[in-house]
Amino acid sequence: MAQAKDNAGKEAKKAAKQARKQASKERRAQLWQAFQMQRKEDKRLIPYLVGIFVLVVAIAVGIGFLIHQIWMMIPIGIMLGLLAAFILFGRRVQKTVYAKADGQPGAAGWALDNMRGTWRVKQAINGTTHFDAVHQVIGKPGVMLVGEGNPNRVTPLLNQEKKKIARVVGNTPIYVIVVGNDEGQVELSKLDKYLNKLPNNINAKQVDALEARLAALSSRKGGAALPKGPLPQGAKVRNIQRTARRR
Repeated sequence: MAQAKDNAGKEAKKAAKQARKQASKERRAQLWQAFQMQRKEDKRLIPYLVGIFVLVVAIAVGIGFLIHQIWMMIPIGIMLGLLAAFILFGRRVQKTVYAKADGQPGAAGWALDNMRGTWRVKQAINGTTHFDAVHQVIGKPGVMLVGEGNPNRVTPLLNQEKKKIARVVGNTPIYVIVVGNDEGQVELSKLDKYLNKLPNNINAKQVDALEARLAALSSRKGGAALPKGPLPQGAKVRNIQRTARRR
């Protein structure tokens, strides 16, 4: 019996090890694919990556001279240089992806789904056949209604949803946001930052209760069937950045 348990434990450890190796292999493949795609479109990528790596290593070596620990600082500088290069790579990928997504139907919904944090996102709670859409976001600031599409069509949708939601959220703030590049609108690439800068007005328990009330309010699905992410080849910035951080 004990022997059987030992064998089972060894098999489980072996399977877990193989799974980790496979996951690591997939992450490397994803990172390499993202690098190749970005390199073809971003001619400054490699010079910038090399430049920031060399700069960080040079700073580390300089510090090493000052503290008389140059041999200790060289490997530290290399590790920090690689980290800085990966961070820069992720940001340039993000910039390219947002530039491609800007103006495409479903771009705002995709951006909301890729936000970090505990946001509760519900895409296309209202919309038109022209792919104008209103997305609902619940978080500590309160309720955010994010519209994308033609302002003349999406503004009435936003007002309609705000009026309906206001009946059940009480004093919870409701923010109305239109994604676009005109005055008074929020650019797609800055949507994440804009939402994260909003003040925290409610706590986590209130967020849960608010989500339940709004779910009960809505007895129908979203409006127009928007494409789930406007990006070619289904690329997701968040996954690419996570892969870079794990390397």
